[in-house]
Amino acid sequence: MPSATHNLLLLLLFIHRLISISTVGLSLPSQTLSAAVDFGATTHSLPLAVLRPSSPSDIASLIRSARLSSPPLPISARGHGHSINGQAGARGGIVVAMSGGGRRRMSPPVNSREFGKTYVDVWGGELWIDVLNWTLANGGLAPRSWTDYLYLSVGGTLSNAGISGQAFHYGPQISNVFELDVVTGKGELVTCSQDENSELFHAVLGGLGQFGIITRARIALEPAPERVRWIRVLYSNFSSFTRDQEQLISLHGQQRFDYIEGFVIVDEGLINNWRSSFFSPSNPVKISSIGGGGRVLYCLELTKNYHHTSADSIDEEVEGLLRELDFIPASVFTTDLPYVDFLDRVHKSELKLRAKGLWEVPHPWLNLFVPASRIEDFDRGVFRGILGNNTSGPILIYPMNQHRWDERSSVVLPEEEIFYLVGFLRSAVPGSDDRTKSLEYLSDQNRQILKFCESAGIDAKQYLPSHRGRSEWRRHFGPDKWETFQRRKAEFDPSCILGTGQGIFHPSSCPFTSSLLPS
Repeated sequence: MPSATHNLLLLLLFIHRLISISTVGLSLPSQTLSAAVDFGATTHSLPLAVLRPSSPSDIASLIRSARLSSPPLPISARGHGHSINGQAGARGGIVVAMSGGGRRRMSPPVNSREFGKTYVDVWGGELWIDVLNWTLANGGLAPRSWTDYLYLSVGGTLSNAGISGQAFHYGPQISNVFELDVVTGKGELVTCSQDENSELFHAVLGGLGQFGIITRARIALEPAPERVRWIRVLYSNFSSFTRDQEQLISLHGQQRFDYIEGFVIVDEGLINNWRSSFFSPSNPVKISSIGGGGRVLYCLELTKNYHHTSADSIDEEVEGLLRELDFIPASVFTTDLPYVDFLDRVHKSELKLRAKGLWEVPHPWLNLFVPASRIEDFDRGVFRGILGNNTSGPILIYPMNQHRWDERSSVVLPEEEIFYLVGFLRSAVPGSDDRTKSLEYLSDQNRQILKFCESAGIDAKQYLPSHRGRSEWRRHFGPDKWETFQRRKAEFDPSCILGTGQGIFHPSSCPFTSSLLPS
């Protein structure tokens, strides 16, 4: 059996014959340590090499060469490295570094009157913060749907879904892309859309990197607002909190908020939370002052976008919308800021945490889609049960509408029109005397939450999923979705070399090398 080193030497020979190494930038193992660890910092997957492509053809040539190795070498695309369970890793294979290195490729925004679409074409490794700055500078435009953190790659979020508080209105980021260029697991560069090569288009969106590497995305744009009115209100009653959220996402037209998220407070309160930059030291939030008394509280976070020309009416619009909600009256906190500052709000917290050495720590995150019909059971069992009075990070909770998602994509959702994203975005603190901040404690708590959902019959689906073994993945997708998923895998990556860090398929045990598909 050929050794890993032998495979790498063969691959280097193939690459040298097909493309110019001097323009590609292929690192050797001594330079791959940073690609072995991701933001989750819980998994170490050392690749043989890292490819820094100068063009999509470099990636295509690499994949074709990797397939000729014996056995085929794993290939994974890595954007900003913000995955959490080694999902962008390629143990013993090649990581394709899509971000950085000054390889920016963005076209000027296009207003296509023929199709009624305004869009920008961007390189798959481009960060969303750079897309935003580019489109604002070139026409005052912006993408319609976001993630909370903008230092993520376009290809990375489109390979998962890309969600934030705008998803109730515009859908996830995968619902706001018109066209893709994809290098498949066969090493073919394919342009795809709703109308052209649509099977690949829908497979790749939310496809966890299993079917191809996104090298170009055509992103939907709209005129960007200038300012944002940002509001937070608190609830002590979970039923009122969810009822108000579900009412707000059903509103249409101008009389609605533009962003809706919530989060759960089970410990010392907002002022010590990483998202608490909303509040200034001169206006601290003391939970005890509004009757919290150690109980679980729920914060609803809302924004209303506006332009300077409509500033006179923003107060009246916001007050009218808030009058319909059942929050704690004394808990209204508002601020006003430029649109870009709101979208980039998490980065400010990142800089503070980096300064304290608390950013590059293990992040045992767990993200779930929970059906609305069971969200109160989830509250009783998890927020007011398993968590106790410690969080070690923010806990997000907000609803979305299933009809804003395309069921043909690879994303798995609960079978209800309204479902909630519940995100446990915790950080472990190595060396802390507080065991509730340890990686072991938080990871065990995640397992308890998943076990509770299973025992309670709550059909929660993992977002940014992490499962062990193909049987767990089959259960995650369900029979019909799983059949579609493996059929697409057989068509677009028959050697199973892409996205091996997800743990779904691997070239050494690829079921599609046989003429029979797995059951």
